[in-house]
Amino acid sequence: MPTPEELEQKLWASITADMTLMLGLDGVNEGHMRPMTGIVEDARPPIWVFTSRDTAMAAMLATSKPATAAFASKGHDLFATLHGPLVIDNDRAVIDRLWSPFVAAWFEGGKDDPKLVLLRFDAERAHIWENASSFFAGIKLLLGADPKKEYRDKVAEVRLR
Repeated sequence: MPTPEELEQKLWASITADMTLMLGLDGVNEGHMRPMTGIVEDARPPIWVFTSRDTAMAAMLATSKPATAAFASKGHDLFATLHGPLVIDNDRAVIDRLWSPFVAAWFEGGKDDPKLVLLRFDAERAHIWENASSFFAGIKLLLGADPKKEYRDKVAEVRLR
């Protein structure tokens, strides 16, 4: 049974490895979320996202707004929702530090492309679920065990550091 701290460590490791999450502004377009590449440093917030000034999300971020990200690891062994403020933060030192050939492929003008926007998602809390495999839950049920107890032990609401 993982502790909330262990689930948080798994979350940061999974986001760092997989990098794709669904991100949306709370209360905007019925919570419409978009797949984004999230970059994490040091296994803690913020989550950095490069996007274009042409996107609806960037256009709505004249000031910080509450946002939600949904995450599912590639192996579907971990799921999470993360909540916190999202803001444009075009800090050149951060852009230089996070720049990669994968980011460069999206911006013809490189780091000086006028469309380049760097978002900072300061995730403050997360609800994390470790997958309780339905196959094993079915076997436990056949053997008379209650699979719901084990599932409850694989869920945590955590304040992110």
